[in-house]
Amino acid sequence: MMVRYTPGSSPLPHFGRRAMLRIMLAGAGVAATGGLAACGGGSSSGGDSKVVTFGNNLSDQVPKDAITAALKGFDAQSGGYSVTINTKQHEQYQEQINNYLQGKPDDVLAWFAGYRMRFFADQGLTGDLSDLWGKIGGNYSDALKQASTGSDKKQYFVPFIQYPWGMFYRKSVWQERGYTVPKTLDELVAVSTKMKADGLIPIAFAQKQGWPGMGTFDQLNFRINGYQFHVDLLAGKENWQDKKVKDVFDTWKRLLPFHQENALGREWQEAAQALQQKKAGMYLLGSFVGQQFPDADKDDLDFFPFPEINPEHGTDTVEAPIDGYMMAKKPANPEGALKLLEYLASPEPQLAYLKADPNSIATNTKADTSGYSALQKKSAEVIKSAKHITQFLDRDTDPGFASEAATNGLIAFIKNPDDIDSVLKGMADQAKNIFK
Repeated sequence: MMVRYTPGSSPLPHFGRRAMLRIMLAGAGVAATGGLAACGGGSSSGGDSKVVTFGNNLSDQVPKDAITAALKGFDAQSGGYSVTINTKQHEQYQEQINNYLQGKPDDVLAWFAGYRMRFFADQGLTGDLSDLWGKIGGNYSDALKQASTGSDKKQYFVPFIQYPWGMFYRKSVWQERGYTVPKTLDELVAVSTKMKADGLIPIAFAQKQGWPGMGTFDQLNFRINGYQFHVDLLAGKENWQDKKVKDVFDTWKRLLPFHQENALGREWQEAAQALQQKKAGMYLLGSFVGQQFPDADKDDLDFFPFPEINPEHGTDTVEAPIDGYMMAKKPANPEGALKLLEYLASPEPQLAYLKADPNSIATNTKADTSGYSALQKKSAEVIKSAKHITQFLDRDTDPGFASEAATNGLIAFIKNPDDIDSVLKGMADQAKNIFK
């Protein structure tokens, strides 16, 4: 879910896996055969004005099958157009996105709302979709339109699906063991302590891919310091060495003993399987955690928003990233690209996607939600009732900061939670360089 860039500052001693991948790709040249830039619209369409190329970052099997299902209806509704899907491994797609957009990108391409979208729109690397929004705007809430709007007040993004982050658990395990949903941090510690005594891993955890721990930081920061401090910190307007930030890491340090060990060598899918196999009691992740659950187990999956820490802020903020699509600045097939984006903004493809991957919710307000599972209905209600919505750390901050300072800082903290001061100094120093 991340993009990685060189921020022009010295990284912390540990390079994240993606940062190393980026360095290797830079040395090899990302436009080489097999690189993301090689599957842009110009090369893939072969000059066929009826072919629209689609850059897809959903490489895991469940979401890959889901987007394929969602796109099936386009050919019949497009007046003779067809779509060619170019799928790249998820992390590689994010690693190479900058070079991709500056080369020959696909006509329509997957990306994320909010800061991440604005970052490229501000550089003039994506197409203006304001006229399209004149047609599709009635399908979306004001909040979703805002998340699709650039700094120049034009729209550059079409929302597709959305999903909340929370503490996921298996209802049968909690019923069997007599656990109750914690409302406060102390109650979370108490239930975690009980789980540990019962032989369970209290909180499944994985950080090999670099981004999952960012979700933990986000929850703790906006629960302790509130939404405004959180977004200001990620925008470079607050100091990472502030006592408020240290409080976040001190709180996380209190919770670390309840986290699954050896997280730096584990991918999120493996941690999700620990939850599915009833080896772990909880997992803080997005609702896509359900992708690792067989159909027979999905009704047993439930979640609760991260508990209150500071009563001043309660649980008024929910992390609910918005996934969707942008258009290339100069698509090889501009008319076809707009037709495909208009199609993706309609209820049918969103519901077709959710039928194959029922772990998110549709962004189109006119989508028929009567077929939603109990988990999807709860997801929709949690998002709707939130006072504030965040996108996720690596979508809410500068790409360079997410790449080095955040990724390496969190890894350094997990490796040595007693060294918070030096971790925060490293993050603060890089923030000063990046947010000028």
